[in-house]
Amino acid sequence: MKNLPESDGPEDGRSLLFPVVAGGILLALAVAVVMLRLYRLAELPPGVDLGEGANGLDALRVLRGEHAVFFPEKLAGREGLLIYMIALAFAILGKTEFALRLPSALASAGTVFAVFSLGRILFGQDREDGTAAQWRGLAIGGVGAGLMAVSVGQTIMGRIAFRTTLLPFLLCLCLATLWLGWRQRSWSYIVLSGLFAGLLPYTYIPGRLAPILLLLLGLSFVIPFGPPAWAKIRAELPLAFAFTAVAGMVAAPILIYSALHPDTFMARGNEVSVANASRNQGALFTAILVNSWEHLLTFGFRGDPTWRNNFAGKPMLNPVETIFFWGGVCMATWRWRHRPAYRLLLLWLGTMILPALLARHAAPNTMRMIGAAPAVYLFIGIGMWETYIFLRMQFFRPFSSAVDIVGAACVGALIAFQGVSTFHTYFQYWARAPDVYKAHQVEWAVLAQTLNVQRSGDGALYLLPYRLSEHYGFDYLYQGSAPAHVIRSSPAQHVRKQLESVMDASDHVSTVRVVDWKDHIVWSQDGDSTLQIFLSKYGNYVASQEFADFQIHTFTDIEHDRLWRFYDYLEPLTIHYDGGVSLLGFALGQGPQQISSQDHLHFSRERSWWIAMQWRTAPGLDIVYSTSLRLHDSEGRIVYQNDSVLEDATPSPTNRWQADERVDTLQFLEFPPDLKPGKYELRLIVYDFESLKPTVELGVWEPEAVIANLQISETQ
Repeated sequence: MKNLPESDGPEDGRSLLFPVVAGGILLALAVAVVMLRLYRLAELPPGVDLGEGANGLDALRVLRGEHAVFFPEKLAGREGLLIYMIALAFAILGKTEFALRLPSALASAGTVFAVFSLGRILFGQDREDGTAAQWRGLAIGGVGAGLMAVSVGQTIMGRIAFRTTLLPFLLCLCLATLWLGWRQRSWSYIVLSGLFAGLLPYTYIPGRLAPILLLLLGLSFVIPFGPPAWAKIRAELPLAFAFTAVAGMVAAPILIYSALHPDTFMARGNEVSVANASRNQGALFTAILVNSWEHLLTFGFRGDPTWRNNFAGKPMLNPVETIFFWGGVCMATWRWRHRPAYRLLLLWLGTMILPALLARHAAPNTMRMIGAAPAVYLFIGIGMWETYIFLRMQFFRPFSSAVDIVGAACVGALIAFQGVSTFHTYFQYWARAPDVYKAHQVEWAVLAQTLNVQRSGDGALYLLPYRLSEHYGFDYLYQGSAPAHVIRSSPAQHVRKQLESVMDASDHVSTVRVVDWKDHIVWSQDGDSTLQIFLSKYGNYVASQEFADFQIHTFTDIEHDRLWRFYDYLEPLTIHYDGGVSLLGFALGQGPQQISSQDHLHFSRERSWWIAMQWRTAPGLDIVYSTSLRLHDSEGRIVYQNDSVLEDATPSPTNRWQADERVDTLQFLEFPPDLKPGKYELRLIVYDFESLKPTVELGVWEPEAVIANLQISETQ
């Protein structure tokens, strides 16, 4: 194959077909992106994702005149380009879900056409003899763009209002105009390329690696270094300076922001970095190797498990695409020294896959690889083209015209079949999958729609428990007149602090409505139970409304002038541990009622048990302690266990508590529903969260302490 002559496929005499075929490909791509990126865009994906809501809220801020290049307040910060595009869509189309998603969907669609153009630019003018190879460029660009257009993963990610889709779009435009500018010595293309390069830092975190790609690409043209290399550098210096100057001027605002606010600008990257000790478990090199392997498997073997990004964990490439992708990579590796286009794709793939390899969170994550997606699909085009040329030259030279027609028909049919399959997969299966509803937390959209039509009345507010302190999708969708406060649902004592804060700021409130999520909503934790117990204790329960995913409980006559606390008194139990922490007492109860540990306790399946404990730490404590509450039956067997990190209302762990300060903690005990009547012991173990080593009671020197004897019987 090394000495195989090159061919451009169809004979020169058929070149009149070229514009017809190119136009047909463009028409097919347009149909594909309209059906897969824009069709039912307001409805699917369902609901409004947390990140989509954050972008929508900041776009509304922009329309109010609050401008920024980087928006640090929500979700560890986001670059601003997509937010401004959404603001423009809102200004034209109004505040709708379609307008919210349209900019990112158009960017995803635009990437398809940019890949088509880039394939033609890179491979339509790169023969060794310097002549045009227009059919090769058309084939590689058409295959790459077509398969990208009908990809399930690209369809799913392209329809959500995330900034990620802007990166591959602008990167393709940057490289296409840079290539044209360099080849044609065109200042206009160079300036345009610098403009696109300067916009890349405003797109998505992986875009910050684009300068490395561009630098490596430039250096690849002057290897090996020496006098000829320096001559090349001097010849290209004016164009390089113009490109760098334009890119620098466009990127200057966000570069200045990053220099002045490095902590906020790098917050998300540092949070998920594989170098973060909490991510690599103390084994950085091993974590990088495992992460790299998991992401390499996406090319044909195993996919992103996140339903928000993918369908059922499918690989990024199907088996046919995988074969041609690896074939294209091998061909590019073989010819990289003499083929700048191949060299570019190899550098592109290697550089833009790095953000995924260096982030240890929910791996593999194809969203972090999205900057490399155009190179991936162009490699598939290369693999198909080189295979076609080999077969044509070796076996079918006398029948070249027929082979051209059959080959084009087979590839077109493959892409069309994939398009129909993707349409069916997305709109019939993915859109209806329960995991998609969980991933997009559609319950919040339903809740917003429900509350928007409720008559709240004056002096009313809603309390909405959630695992975070905000839900931007709900905030974006909610239009009701009554205040709605999202309450972080864990730890339970933090719920109390938030409730106190809300109620102190709402003295005029006469009615409080609490959202009680159903049991299948796993992220609600104990926040809804905590709120209900407090409001039952310090107010009057009125009524409940039943919905599919939640209930709404109404309370009135809330007492504002009392200390919000679960217990009325503490059981007289003191345990001093050798690790510098002491238990000063506890309280046990069900619902709003506190129960003495000496009472004959009735077990009710309708209400959770809770235990409040009061603690104190010694000065200089640097250990994060956890508790393990275990229920033992009369034979000493463990029938229930609840482990929890000790946190105050801030919430802060024990190594951040003030010495000698009394700290209350609260845990809910979900005893098994089939718990048999009888005698039980509730035992407590306190242990180091990191080492799992228990601390022992001073004077007793045992880690386990009995804190309550329970006699449980069924409620009649």
